[in-house]
Amino acid sequence: MKAMILAAGLGKRMRPLTNHLPKPLLEVAGKPLIVYHIEALAAAGIHEIVINHAYLGEKIEAALGDGSTFSVNIQYSPEGEPLETGAGIVKALPLLGDQPFILVSSDIWTDFNFASLINRSMDLAHLVLVENPDHHQNGDFYLQENGVVSNQKEAGIGLTYAGISVLSPQLFTDYSAKPFPLREPLRKAVALGQVTGQYHRGAWTDVGTPERLQTLEQSQWVNRDV
Repeated sequence: MKAMILAAGLGKRMRPLTNHLPKPLLEVAGKPLIVYHIEALAAAGIHEIVINHAYLGEKIEAALGDGSTFSVNIQYSPEGEPLETGAGIVKALPLLGDQPFILVSSDIWTDFNFASLINRSMDLAHLVLVENPDHHQNGDFYLQENGVVSNQKEAGIGLTYAGISVLSPQLFTDYSAKPFPLREPLRKAVALGQVTGQYHRGAWTDVGTPERLQTLEQSQWVNRDV
């Protein structure tokens, strides 16, 4: 099973920290955000990783190389100009193959165990969901007792998409590399009842601002002995 790490964002909300450094290379407890994901994927037995990039992407490639330092094989999908999350995935599909793959956003920090996603039985997508953070109290989706994800408020508990999922390439059958967000095909698939989910109750942070990065640095979640 392969994995893709989304790393093509401009990191505008993280400025000035991202003036000269791409957001995935910002450090938490002395380690770049993206490295936490690579190490967690490797620990789960995922050794084939695709990383897309745009803004200062050459620095990402220089820092990570071919992945051998982390006992993985990294292939890159450079975009030049950012394509948005959905189109960025479409562009990378030739590297990902025709089987479901794990997707993770580089701008989160979590203790999630990726092994729980390997060979996951699913239709078009399986989402990892978390409790709604203060900055996103309305959440994204609703998780029903049977594990099916819904757009309807009355259908279950309201949660936030964690930026972690398993996606089938078939989710993007009707899409090209013209910029579009991942939420577009996800919401369509959810409306058709073709998306399942799981509730992650462990550590998770959307590192979207310098303030959140600082809060994470000071949190008990971060293992500073790593």
